[in-house]
Amino acid sequence: MAESAKSDSKIKQNISHPRFWKFCFILFLCALALPLSPQTHSTVINTLADAYIQVSTFVAATLLLFYLLERKAGFDLSAILKKHEKWQVPIAALMGALPGCGGAIIVITHYVTGRLSFGAMVAVLTATMGDAAFLLIAKEPSTALKVIVISITAGIITGLLADRIHGRDFMAPSKLKPDEIIDLPDTNKLNYHRAITMIWYLCLLPGLGLGIAYAIQYDFGTSALSQIIPYFGAFCALLSLSLWALLDEKGSTMINMLAHPACREHTDLTHRTMFETSFVTAWVVMAFLVFELGTLWLQIDLEAVFKTHAILVPLIAALVGFIPGCGPQIIVTTLYLAGIVPFAAQIANAISNDGDALFPAIAMAPRTAILATIYTGIPALLIGYGFYFYG
Repeated sequence: MAESAKSDSKIKQNISHPRFWKFCFILFLCALALPLSPQTHSTVINTLADAYIQVSTFVAATLLLFYLLERKAGFDLSAILKKHEKWQVPIAALMGALPGCGGAIIVITHYVTGRLSFGAMVAVLTATMGDAAFLLIAKEPSTALKVIVISITAGIITGLLADRIHGRDFMAPSKLKPDEIIDLPDTNKLNYHRAITMIWYLCLLPGLGLGIAYAIQYDFGTSALSQIIPYFGAFCALLSLSLWALLDEKGSTMINMLAHPACREHTDLTHRTMFETSFVTAWVVMAFLVFELGTLWLQIDLEAVFKTHAILVPLIAALVGFIPGCGPQIIVTTLYLAGIVPFAAQIANAISNDGDALFPAIAMAPRTAILATIYTGIPALLIGYGFYFYG
């Protein structure tokens, strides 16, 4: 009887583990990719390939370059932020504008340890676009640059106004040591086997080449290579998803790895890139599939729906930005790239969304996080509707 109860408890524990559900998602994708329904099979394979070749490869290349500068050239964002206190708001906005959530998470961590003003927190949450930035950079680099410049400007102005109205010490947390707020993870969990690392590079290098070829609109025609590429990309995407699933959790691990120099020093540069790229890939794949399979199975004409309620689209996009995490934001960017929502919706969402940076903010300073998020909605609506009516 006792053994049966213990066995049931272990089964429940395994089912409730994040890793279990991640692998269930991967198995679900594999089932969808089976050639049982030609349309679904084709959609899933092409979606996985697009996610990896046109997004993930550029994410990996960007992160590798950034971390090489950080480690080899001594480029420490935390030290810069601490050194130039008078320029905290502009620096916070610039760090928030970095693709992904790393720069924003560093700023949030400094805020909750009492080193930054409320305006700096508002600035970074306004300027960051989270992981959706990688998708926009990969697909439309000129539009991405435009969004980044506008977001930085909005972040600086909003942050300075917040400090001017409330004062630099508004809702300031007590100055605590980082270790009192976040527990450092076991960095061994972030290190992958050498064989896996080799396979990852064997996927990345040709994948990046294909990504560049697609970016310059190279036509592969109907060659044998054009038939192989989707399956190669799908395999690489599934490998990346498997790396994401192998880790116990993503929130605290990612926060600590990006925010704490001690943890960064003990984590292999390539393995860190592999982990973060796999995390971005997971969200991109989910967003792409929700869009592609949703429109395929439900036969929904999203373009017609949004055109019918066009005036509300920037507002809806800004409200979606209030949702923590990068998944919903990647969906908005996907809709923009597909020509379904206008640039007004994209810019409104880019300014209002806080990406994964909102998770540590809510966990460590919930009242401040909510107020700062509301502040990001003001420039999001003003600029979004400005482009809607006059853009």
